[in-house]
Amino acid sequence: MKLKYLFLLLLSVSLLAQKKNSELPKKKLKVDLIVKNAKVYTVNKGFEVVEAFAVQDGKIVEVGKSSTFKDWFVANKTIDAKGKFIYPGFYDAHAHFYSYGLNLQRVDLRGTKSFDEVIAKIITFQKEKNLDYIQGRGWDQNDWPVKEFPTKDQLDKLFPNTPVAITRIDGHALLANSKALQMAGITAKTKVEGGEIEVKSGQLTGIIIDNPMELVYNSIPKPSKLTQIKALQDAEKVMFNYGLTTINEAGLERETIELIDSLQQANQLEVNIYAMAIASKENVDYYTQLGIYKTDKLNVRSFKFMGDGALGSRGACLHKEYSDKPKHFGALLSPIKDIRSIAKQIAESDYQMNSHAIGDSTNTVLLKIYKEVLDGKPNRRWKIEHAQIMQEQDFDYFKLGIIPSVQPTHATSDMYWAQDRVGKERIKNSYAYKKMLDKAGLVALGTDFPIEEVNPMYTFYAAVARKDLKNYPQGGFQPENALSREETLKGMTIWAAYSNFEENEKGSLEKGKWADFTIFDTNIMTMDIDGIPYVKPVSTFIKGKQVK
Repeated sequence: MKLKYLFLLLLSVSLLAQKKNSELPKKKLKVDLIVKNAKVYTVNKGFEVVEAFAVQDGKIVEVGKSSTFKDWFVANKTIDAKGKFIYPGFYDAHAHFYSYGLNLQRVDLRGTKSFDEVIAKIITFQKEKNLDYIQGRGWDQNDWPVKEFPTKDQLDKLFPNTPVAITRIDGHALLANSKALQMAGITAKTKVEGGEIEVKSGQLTGIIIDNPMELVYNSIPKPSKLTQIKALQDAEKVMFNYGLTTINEAGLERETIELIDSLQQANQLEVNIYAMAIASKENVDYYTQLGIYKTDKLNVRSFKFMGDGALGSRGACLHKEYSDKPKHFGALLSPIKDIRSIAKQIAESDYQMNSHAIGDSTNTVLLKIYKEVLDGKPNRRWKIEHAQIMQEQDFDYFKLGIIPSVQPTHATSDMYWAQDRVGKERIKNSYAYKKMLDKAGLVALGTDFPIEEVNPMYTFYAAVARKDLKNYPQGGFQPENALSREETLKGMTIWAAYSNFEENEKGSLEKGKWADFTIFDTNIMTMDIDGIPYVKPVSTFIKGKQVK
C-alpha cells in the first residue's frame, strides 16, 4: 500500500513539473523593458502588489514575480529596482497646464505676505524682463495683515505708462493699473453681467472680479507661438519631476488644443493631456460636430463650463448670504436657461460636461440640470469640478453616476477663513470628500494648479491628513472627510482615469495598459504621513520611456 501511495506521489510531481514547463514559452519573448525586484502597487481591482512587469511598444505585456521573468523574457533594458516602490503614473484630475506654463514666463506672486511684497516682486521682475505688458498671478489678500483687496494706486505711480494686470491666486479676480484699464476700455460706468468692476467714490479701484476680467485679458497682446511652445514644454518638465503623467487640462481654446496636438505628434511634448475645451458656443458647436478626438497622448471629449466664481473673492454663488458680507450672495456666471441649453446640446453628443461649481447654489443648479438632461443616458460620467460647498440633500445626486472632481489642497488652503465666509453650519458640508466618495463610489483628485502647488504629494497629504504643511490643525481639518491612503492613490490614478473614460488604457499597472509609472525610494502607503509632502519620485516613465 505504501508503494502505491509513493508511486502516485511521484506521478503527481512529474505531472506538475510537466505542466509548469509547458506554461513557459518555448522561446523567450523579446521585450523593450523589464522592471524587477520592486514593490509595484498595480492599483488593479484587487489592489495587488507585484514584483515585476515587462513592457513592449510602450505597453505592459506581463506582471508578476521577478523570479519567473528570466524564463519568460529577454529585454533590451532591465531595471533592477532593488526594492524601490512603483506606482501608476499620477493624474492631476483638474489643472491649468497651459496657464501654468505661461505663468512661468510671468511674475510669480504666490506666497506673498503683503501687498508691499507684491509690489517689490513686480519691480524686481520688470527690471530683469523690461516687458511692454506686465502680467503676474498668485496674490491672495487673505494671507496679508490687511485682508482687503488692494487698489491700483501704487501701480499707477510706479508704472504710469506700462500696463499691469496681476491675477489673484484663484483666477477669479485681478488688479489692473490705469494703463491696463484704459487699454481694456473699462471706465467707472462699464457694466458686465456675471461679475464686478469695483468702484469706490465714483473711481475705479482696479479690482475686477470674474466675467469683466475678459475685457482686460482680451486687450493683452497674445503671446507669440514660440512663447506658447516654451510655456508648454517648461510646464511639462515640472510635471515629470513630480511623477505626473496625465493632466486634465481644465479649459482650453481650440487653438491651444491644436497646438498641443501638433507638438505631441512631432514628439516635442510627451505628457498625456485630457483636454476640456472651454464651453463657448463656438467650441461646443465645433467639437460636438467633430466628435471625440483621441490620440495616444491627447483625449478631447469634454467641455469646461464655468458655473460661478471662487469663495475667496466671494464670487461663489450661495443659497443664503455670505456670513461675512450681508446681502451678498455671489453670482452664477450664466442665466439658468443658458446653462440648461448648453447642457442639452452637450448631452446630445458623446461629450462630457465638466462644470466649475463652488457655491452650494451653483452645485444645486448644475446637479439638477445634469439629472434632467442625462435622463435615459447612462454612463456619461459628467463631472462637477470642485463641488466645494454643498447642501446636504444634494450629495445624493452623486449616486446617479455624476463624478465629483475635487482638490484636497483647496481644503487645507481655505480652512483658515472658509468658515468666515459660510458660517458654522454650511462649513460642515464643505470640502466633504469622504461624503462624496461614499455617494459616488469614486472621486477624481487634482490640484487646480497654478492656484495650488503642482506637487501631487501635497494632494496625497491633504486628502489623508487634512493638514497644511506646518502640521496644522492637530487632528486635521474636518477629519471625518479624510480619505484613506488606498482611496487617495485610486483618486490620483484609476478613478481619475475612469472619469476620463481611460480606465482600460491607464490608471493602473496591468497587462495591456500603457507603462506610465513612477519610482520612489519610500513607500507612501506605509510611511509616516507627515513625511509625505517631502517625498519626490526617483524617476518617471511614460509609455515605458524614462522622462525624468
